Amino acid sequence: MESNPHIKMWTPATIVMVVLIILGGAVAGYRMLFGLGAATNMNDGYPWAFWLGLDVLGGVAMAAGGFIIACAVYLFNWKKYHVIVRPAILTAFLGYLMAVAAIFLDIGHPFRLPHPMIMWQWHSVMWVVAMHVIFYTTTLALEFSPMLLERLGWHKTLKIVNKVMVGAVIFGVMLSTLHQSSLGAVFLIAPAKMSPLWWSTVMPYHFLVSAVAMGLSMVSFETMLSKKFLHHEVDDEIFFGLARGCLIVLSFYLVVKLYQWFVHAGIGAAFNGTIEANMFLLEMLIGVILPIAILSIKKNRTNVNTIFRVNIIVIAGVMLNRMNVCLFSMEQYNMWKGFSYTPSWMEFMVSLGIISLGVLLYKMSAKYLPLFSH
Repeated sequence: MESNPHIKMWTPATIVMVVLIILGGAVAGYRMLFGLGAATNMNDGYPWAFWLGLDVLGGVAMAAGGFIIACAVYLFNWKKYHVIVRPAILTAFLGYLMAVAAIFLDIGHPFRLPHPMIMWQWHSVMWVVAMHVIFYTTTLALEFSPMLLERLGWHKTLKIVNKVMVGAVIFGVMLSTLHQSSLGAVFLIAPAKMSPLWWSTVMPYHFLVSAVAMGLSMVSFETMLSKKFLHHEVDDEIFFGLARGCLIVLSFYLVVKLYQWFVHAGIGAAFNGTIEANMFLLEMLIGVILPIAILSIKKNRTNVNTIFRVNIIVIAGVMLNRMNVCLFSMEQYNMWKGFSYTPSWMEFMVSLGIISLGVLLYKMSAKYLPLFSH
């Protein structure tokens, strides 16, 4: 029996997504057969390029809403957000699966992806990141499992899972907090390459705080879309609460960014006309100052249409931050070394395929699982 008979699967949008998935899968197959050099424009100066910046760093930040809402519901018992906890967990689960798919395609030897589980390197930040991905993806699978167990009618197993859910959420919150910050810690090995507008010893905290802001906006954004297109009944007060939380987090993030700018980089570093300076100013305007300015007006925090636009701005701003850290923060150093990089069309196609697969799986979950019944 269908969980939501009102949702139509084969719409024009679904057909477009299926076409993108097929094309992305074909390009991924080409990459697997002929290697990274044949499918991408990555080089020694840009080994972590478009895939890592968008699909991994950005995808993991988008998934932050899962641990935030799960913590609010299962640990703090904020009953108002019970109605969105399952969609938030599903979004996080799909976000991590997309990140794993991107990592699989991005590393030189994809089938060595499981090696961190058996070849422990305590001194490596990359190993820490890998283990966080493994553990938290497994935790998200456990948090997602009640939807599947209810659909299958496995009530005894469901009771067991519900008994350990609070412990799983606590473990997931700790893992996700560490993982979001450890992604920033990865870049601490490149102080000579990165612009001081981004590099500092507090960069892990930048990643964590910005991920929380993006997670709140992403949950609000996808809930609004599911309410409009997937018949998910949600009180508008939920959007108002998420907007207030986003304003608080962004205000703290602004303080952190200003400290980085004034103390570590210097005021003049953002106005010297370089690519790094211009991209930093663009990031600050889109990802921090503009959404704070809009949400600071009380009536905007109670206007769903305005909140929807702010959600898009915040998501775009944090994605820009991840791309800046991954690419543009090292532009001057790489130009000096003689490296340049422009993503190939295959890199874009694989990313579109991965994103389309995530959206399609979300729609299928809304159609065939009790996603909105919690």
